[in-house]
Amino acid sequence: MPTFTALTTLPGKAAADALGAALETLEPIGVGVFEMEDGSGLWEVGAYFETRPDAVALALLAAAHGARDFAVSELPETDWVAEVRRELHPVVAGRFFVYGSHDAAKLPDDAVGLLIEAAMAFGTGHHGTTQGCLEALDALIDEGFVANNTADIGCGTAVLALAAAKTWASPVLASDIDEVAVDVARANAAANGLADRVICVEAAGFDHPDLAAKSPFDLIFANILKGPLIDLAPDMARHSARGGRLILSGLLVDQADEVIAAYEDAGFALIRRVELGDWATLTLGH
Repeated sequence: MPTFTALTTLPGKAAADALGAALETLEPIGVGVFEMEDGSGLWEVGAYFETRPDAVALALLAAAHGARDFAVSELPETDWVAEVRRELHPVVAGRFFVYGSHDAAKLPDDAVGLLIEAAMAFGTGHHGTTQGCLEALDALIDEGFVANNTADIGCGTAVLALAAAKTWASPVLASDIDEVAVDVARANAAANGLADRVICVEAAGFDHPDLAAKSPFDLIFANILKGPLIDLAPDMARHSARGGRLILSGLLVDQADEVIAAYEDAGFALIRRVELGDWATLTLGH
């Protein structure tokens, strides 16, 4: 069965959320609203349909919400999991080895294996931001840093939480605002034998009683986006232990200075900045 996509962009989160809600009246099988990662300030709104959507209805919605005309495309019928498995190869980030079960035989004896299935969305370790965070963690370990209390904010697949839990014996709290991501994180924790050490909760930022109870944290990961990172800086300071570390990413290289400034204002000091392609990863100390 073919799938049709309808995509547009417009400025502002509130307007994008409103358009996403309005799209539901056309009975799509799914709607997504995402901030563009190019620093443009635009938001992408998209919907998936089982039949070609009504072009007039889409044009009226775009005009009413100040969006560009929708671009409608038909997606070919594809076994996406098989396709991803063909394209995704294991990722090496310091001592960490991120792989799918189809590549289990390639896991080196001396590596810390992180099993993330191709079917699991929200970050498989191949993106420069995730790889940068794993390399930043690897560098902290080499320096002798020990975290007895770790949080992964905006965890996605929880690959960073898994890496911390495999490094140190203490439990790790992993949170995400997306319910599906939390389910994926739990599945990945179980697949790695860490269901009892990686605790996954649905939360916006630190807004969860489990996070409040475990605060302050020795190490906090946040691989999200520039805007939320800047907004979270004061909360990061409140929830970070003295002598603690932050590993932050989800940033384009030209966005890093603004994030560094926000965290310096909140009482953090930059320890390390690493760039992988267009993406920057920051390690900061409290």
